[in-house]
Amino acid sequence: MLYYLFQYLENEYQFPGASLFQFITFRAAMAIILSLLISTIYGKRIINFLRSKQMGESIRELGLEGQAEKAGTPTMGGIIIILATLIPALLFAKIDNIYIILLLITTLWMGVIGFTDDYLKIKKKDKEGLAGKFKVIGQVGLGVIVGCTMYFHNDITIKEEKLNSDIEQVASSEEESDFNPAVKSTKTTIPFSKNNEFDYASLITWINPDLAKYAWLIFIPIVIIIVTAVSNGANLTDGIDGLAAGSSAIIVLTLALFAWVSGNIVFSDYLNVMYIPNSGEMTIYIAAFAGALVGFLWYNTYPAQVFMGDTGSLTIGGIIAVIAIAIRKELLIPIVCGIFFIETLSVMIQVSWFKYTRKKYGEGRRIFLMSPLHHHYQKKGIHESKIVARFWIIGIFLAIIAVITLKVR
Repeated sequence: MLYYLFQYLENEYQFPGASLFQFITFRAAMAIILSLLISTIYGKRIINFLRSKQMGESIRELGLEGQAEKAGTPTMGGIIIILATLIPALLFAKIDNIYIILLLITTLWMGVIGFTDDYLKIKKKDKEGLAGKFKVIGQVGLGVIVGCTMYFHNDITIKEEKLNSDIEQVASSEEESDFNPAVKSTKTTIPFSKNNEFDYASLITWINPDLAKYAWLIFIPIVIIIVTAVSNGANLTDGIDGLAAGSSAIIVLTLALFAWVSGNIVFSDYLNVMYIPNSGEMTIYIAAFAGALVGFLWYNTYPAQVFMGDTGSLTIGGIIAVIAIAIRKELLIPIVCGIFFIETLSVMIQVSWFKYTRKKYGEGRRIFLMSPLHHHYQKKGIHESKIVARFWIIGIFLAIIAVITLKVR
């Protein structure tokens, strides 16, 4: 909203400093500062409110050290993350930008699903919360919205570089003369590949080129799978103090760099990455989201004063998935979201092996002491703060690998 106000002041009155709001980097900086202030200053008030409403976490007995002490800790702390993201985003981003609209819908959609789950667990004393099938329906619903918007909306396009482009000319003039006209496309980016673009439409056009108009039948289900997988991955990672929020902050800051590069004609041309018009605006939203996550860590690191609950974890996963899809970097998710990936994989391996051995030997056997993976290390006697720190280090390492895909092909 402030963007439009200062744009008006600049155009009509040449108000001093108003032109700063034209720069994405300035608005992103303001967004992250404001989100940090909201999450740290007002976070305590929200925690006290949740405590007064007896929104305490009911802890299942898993035989983990220090588990009993966490009973009664306020949950639904994801509200802090959501508010600290939405307020700066609404103030500093162009709210008529289709990518910002998608992220706003994602935040509210997944926030409602997570809040409903937490509310049922606490107030209705239902340990299972929202039934799994309803969570999946919600995730699939969001995937359909995102997939249809990405495929059909006229403002979501890419511009491909002309074969005879002159990088120096682009860098000096910042004109788009070296790019072909904007086109709708189902192309994405393949990491570590020289010709690193892959078109989902090719999965059916090899049968008949005329089938290109039905590419949405391939594209939308892929989006649904990604949204569901990443949101569930974030949910599984939220098991010990600070792990999900810290890991997500690393992921989000990495995606912010990709969003800014993809939406900047000079750097997308220089780095030879896909130029996505208007996608740079997501940098403001991502900055606000990153600030909210870091601010939330003020209260969520060991010993946690609040848990994010499904209100936070499902929202985090949904936002990360949509950002990755929007900037055409979803194939980087196993790397940049490596912590989510390995946590989910550990559960899948554990459950599959248990069922297989129970069928074959009459009793289920386990590969890990407990899944998800962070509980395995807790069972081995490693303190949770050390587990979290080491997972963060691995997350930073994976983020660096993701960033170097900009040049290493």
